[in-house]
Amino acid sequence: MFARNVSFHLKSNMLADYTRAFDKDILPQLRKQKGFKDEITFSAPGGVDVTAISLWDNKASADTYGNDYYPEVLKTMGRFIEGTPTVQTSDVVNSTFHKIPAYAIA
Repeated sequence: MFARNVSFHLKSNMLADYTRAFDKDILPQLRKQKGFKDEITFSAPGGVDVTAISLWDNKASADTYGNDYYPEVLKTMGRFIEGTPTVQTSDVVNSTFHKIPAYAIA
């Protein structure tokens, strides 16, 4: 499994609007992407610093999303975000939720 970790700063008082737009406009399309498994979004107290982690079946699926669809997501969500989001990618080495043991990656 592979993860895309996107961190960004929301404009003031935009967390509820961002969440509604994500659920309505982005998540349905994300679920149609080949290899998509899950999305988890975290907000720090105050609701302006957000981290969104998407989980993918493999790096190739995550890369295809990142190249082909993510630019559209940025356009759609840009009205809520200040600055440029930071994207990091990594292998998932363990997940109790998705039942991925660490030894399965080796």
